[in-house]
Amino acid sequence: MTSAPGTPNAPGTPNAPGTPNAPGTPDVESVEDVAGWRRMHPVTPALKGWKVLVAVLAIGWFQVGENIEQAIDLLHGRAFLLLLGGILLIGLIGFGYSAVAWRVTRFAVTDEAVHLRTGILFRQQRQARLDRLQAVDVVQPLLARLVGLAELKLEVAGGSGSAVSLAFLREAEAEALRAELLALAAGLQRPGAVQVADAEQPTAGAAAPQPFDVAPERQVYELPMGRLVKATLRSGTVPTLLLIVAGAIALSIASRDISAAFVLVAPLFGAVTYVWSRINQGANFRAAISPDGIRLRHGLTEARAQTVPPGRVQAIRLRQGPLWRGPDWWRVEINVAGYGQSDQQQRDTVLHPVATRGEAMTALWLVLPDLGVDDPTALVEAAMTGKDTDGGFTAAPRRARWVDPVGWRRHGVRVTDRALVTRSGRIWRSVDVVPHERTQSLGLAQGPLQRRLGLASFVLHSTPGPVAPSVQHLDAGVAAALLDEQAERARTARASATPEQWMRAVGAPTPADPDPEPTTTPPIEAQTDAPSTAGPAGAGA
Repeated sequence: MTSAPGTPNAPGTPNAPGTPNAPGTPDVESVEDVAGWRRMHPVTPALKGWKVLVAVLAIGWFQVGENIEQAIDLLHGRAFLLLLGGILLIGLIGFGYSAVAWRVTRFAVTDEAVHLRTGILFRQQRQARLDRLQAVDVVQPLLARLVGLAELKLEVAGGSGSAVSLAFLREAEAEALRAELLALAAGLQRPGAVQVADAEQPTAGAAAPQPFDVAPERQVYELPMGRLVKATLRSGTVPTLLLIVAGAIALSIASRDISAAFVLVAPLFGAVTYVWSRINQGANFRAAISPDGIRLRHGLTEARAQTVPPGRVQAIRLRQGPLWRGPDWWRVEINVAGYGQSDQQQRDTVLHPVATRGEAMTALWLVLPDLGVDDPTALVEAAMTGKDTDGGFTAAPRRARWVDPVGWRRHGVRVTDRALVTRSGRIWRSVDVVPHERTQSLGLAQGPLQRRLGLASFVLHSTPGPVAPSVQHLDAGVAAALLDEQAERARTARASATPEQWMRAVGAPTPADPDPEPTTTPPIEAQTDAPSTAGPAGAGA
């Protein structure tokens, strides 16, 4: 957690802008003294340059493919040679540009930030501050995996385009660099580093810092391929498409006009793309816990290994559609600062694509081990399937049926010592959980009909992501009181929240505090020894 304005910075945390650095502390904004610049793997230009060639071929196909006769004519005589030469020339230009870009692209890692230099005509230098690091992903597209390379993506809290990508590195190098960045972001000291008091340079003959060891992990759950395929086919998109196809076929038979069937081409293509993307992204999905955070691995053609450090999850949602009601499957999604609103959000913010009820509770326990109640299992059960005041929830009043006749009995909220839990939806069930310290802002919304009925909607604003917590159609007085109380809870929770460099809270040695005093908080390694099948109940006991 960053220091409040006017408050001295905590030991080891970067100084606020405009504040002089403490003696011996490097300035994260200054790059003049940054050393150890490195290049990406030499094969990188080949992995990036082929995209230009594919784009040219695609444009040529769309331009010529409309006229088959013209396309056939191009395969004969001199025109074919000219076409082939033009393609080769453009391909060479693409590969040449990628090679030059690779040569000028360099990166360096310090104790405070990752620095990246790019650009041929317009030079750009970016830095990702490690105290703002939200997640580290190791991505392996199909071609990169074939040659043993990987891309390292750093998600940093900030606006659009704040992520930093290091592509491509050797797979082992990417894994080692990820371990190093997560350890430095946690506030750990480099192994073998020597602390020299009141000196800018280390003594002669001092041992060079050694690389960090990859933290051990323990698998918590994995997704069977059969369940993923069945759940994808039982999603709302596929049955809806089948109804459209059946209607179009029936219309074609009744009108004896086969042209009506051609309207199915676009929706069929969209459905196949949807099914393939869900299966491709969710295949081989596994979750594990380690001292450096929650580790997620998934992907069929593009393998992804995500690591979300502790405390970086801003909100969590459990969602269930009507066709998942029978097998009792849930989709678990999270908000993480740094993962913005983009196409990759659907895969990067999924904590479990298709979870059983027990696995959904375990996923919730990974993010928030203590829900702040004596019986967390009963709380989660009431949030998943309960209605009215079940489980101690504050529910929408009976007059809310005039604005939501179907789902009004499912609208409810419960506040615990650790989090705010909301539930909604009778057909599409949804449960949102937001730790108090992760509250961004609060608000009330009231439409004209709500105002006449004395109702209001409570809205909790989180970072961009799939989770948008809110409670619809509460009593206006109850919603106003909840707004004031939750604002105070959020302030109190932020004041006592774990710092961004979370290893400081467990007494781990850091550059600014090499010999910490023992604390009563158990180390993170001990915290991850809880049984993975315990779920929230086991964690809260």
